[in-house]
Amino acid sequence: MAAWNSRGLRGSTFEELINQTNEQYEQMNLALIQKIPTPITPVKIDQGSRHITLAYFDKVSTVDYIGAVQGIPVCFDAKECKTDTFPLANVHEHQIEFMQKFEEQGGIAFLLIYYTTRDELYYMRYRQIQKFWDRAKNGGRKSIRFDELESNWFMELKRGYFVPYLDCIQKDLDRRD
Repeated sequence: MAAWNSRGLRGSTFEELINQTNEQYEQMNLALIQKIPTPITPVKIDQGSRHITLAYFDKVSTVDYIGAVQGIPVCFDAKECKTDTFPLANVHEHQIEFMQKFEEQGGIAFLLIYYTTRDELYYMRYRQIQKFWDRAKNGGRKSIRFDELESNWFMELKRGYFVPYLDCIQKDLDRRD
């Protein structure tokens, strides 16, 4: 199981680690993964700092990252969870629909979930997300308990990668054959 540091990841640090990992994978010609910016329209800009202080979303976004790993299309979203219960409200229906269509086209879709208080990182395959999503739609739990997660999908840091999700993608592919 991953141990990031004693203070855990803070704020956008998780995303920064994913971005650094993506840069390493690109430099080694292993993958080309890009962060997808969320389209916004600024409403108010602080003239002194030139920072956007108020904006609205132009349209719903799909997932945080998209690209290819050795010719295989990949998309994923990065989520953080402070408790042992991951609310499915953190994943939107349009994201589930996009990931489903992505998989139907031969791609791999997944979530990377960082459990901040536990300092644990989890790779959740689309099929697993869909199982929990369907359970909630059918009147069941609207969250995923930490103890429901499959232990072999937690990631450990190795070979110098910050977020070594390529190993899990390979395992995901092996289970599809």
